[in-house]
Amino acid sequence: MSATAVPEKREKVASGKHAPDGVPPRSSGADPRRRATRRRRLIALVFLLPALLLLGALVAYPILFTVGRSLFDASGTRFVGAENYTEMFRDPATLTAIRNSAIWVVVAPALLTGLGLILAVLTEKIRWATAFKLLMFMPMAISFLAAGIIFRVVYEQDPERGVLNAVAVGVHDSFHEGAAFPNARAREGVGPQQDGPGLKGRADGSYRTAQDLGPGQTVNLPLVGVPPKELPKEAEPARAAAAAKAGGDELRGVVYVDFTPGGGGKPGRVDPAESGLPGMTVEAVRDGKVTAKATTAADGSYRFTGLKAGSYAVQLPAANFAEPYQGIAWLGPALVTPAIIGAYLWIWTGFSMVLIGAGLAALPRDVLEAARMDGASEGQIFRRITVPLLAPVLTVVFVTLVINVMKVFDLVYIIAPGPVQQEANVLAMQMWLVSFGGGNNQGLGSALGVLLLLLVVPAMAFNIRRFRRSQS
Repeated sequence: MSATAVPEKREKVASGKHAPDGVPPRSSGADPRRRATRRRRLIALVFLLPALLLLGALVAYPILFTVGRSLFDASGTRFVGAENYTEMFRDPATLTAIRNSAIWVVVAPALLTGLGLILAVLTEKIRWATAFKLLMFMPMAISFLAAGIIFRVVYEQDPERGVLNAVAVGVHDSFHEGAAFPNARAREGVGPQQDGPGLKGRADGSYRTAQDLGPGQTVNLPLVGVPPKELPKEAEPARAAAAAKAGGDELRGVVYVDFTPGGGGKPGRVDPAESGLPGMTVEAVRDGKVTAKATTAADGSYRFTGLKAGSYAVQLPAANFAEPYQGIAWLGPALVTPAIIGAYLWIWTGFSMVLIGAGLAALPRDVLEAARMDGASEGQIFRRITVPLLAPVLTVVFVTLVINVMKVFDLVYIIAPGPVQQEANVLAMQMWLVSFGGGNNQGLGSALGVLLLLLVVPAMAFNIRRFRRSQS
């Protein structure tokens, strides 16, 4: 081989055109590809950097700061370790908040998922499905503050203001007649010149004549406290009925308003302008037992006939003066948490229905039609086909709602009245009350925040894993 051939061979080997046996040629494009990959990663990092900074400033740093702050006392100067965590489990208010939060987690997501499923299935059967979904979803556009104010009025105890109690009172009064004159009371101690023997109040709220009477007597019973505007239209003057004489075995009289409009009447006397009180129950009592009952007419008159000889007391039972039915104490200690959960259902049912409806729309229709052709009923299709196929969607909706109810605060704070707010307390509100609502103990409040985070994280992790599994 000539001397000029050796450099030429070396040049070919160096350029990669001719490599020795067993040695792969070096790729001239490897370095540019690596540089392009690094450049793309660097550009992606530059674009992600603002989001990462915001995430760190608004999420990561507050979490770390809260964990650290929970290890210090209320002033934030003395390290107390896990003392705040042990203290919150000794505090009765925190235990009540944990109990109520557990009720929320168990009840609200289950009811919302069930309602959403039922409404989503039924919506497919109606003609105006889109309008119905829009109507159900509208509460989601209302802030929790506005929704809380709305339901605070809805649950109002006064039937004149609260919608639910107005309905409850209307239904109750349709089946149970209330007291005719709840504000009436007997005129007592009017002197010896009165037409009747006078009335005395009793411990059970009834009124009874001060002395016993016998058949053949007239007993007029004066009442006050009934404004003229509250008298029924059928009420008539009691003067004529009061002047009527009783028969031999008869005990009679009138129940009247002992008040003359414009003045001029005499207490204890049935004056010409004084009205009788219709619809009052009057009882004849002998030896402590009621022997006869009567109801007053339009002029307030009543009469007992066929009485046996002896002494009787005339009584106006307490039912005549009972307070009218005022409805249900929705915001009382016993019902305040279910009432607030009801407001939450009103807001979030549309959300649940729309999400489940989207999953329902993606179901394979050929499976449902095949089941119908095989003779399956709609109930069987719902239980054995629709629900199993919707199980992933139902799980996501349920877990999302669990995360949401763990953080509920607005509705509880606004709807629950001050005296029963502790009965409706939840963890998020307890955290705020301890930290800023008068407790001024941000160490204990931070511990409650960490507890709330630890309770929410497993549900969030489960939801994220479900999303990743559905995408794979």
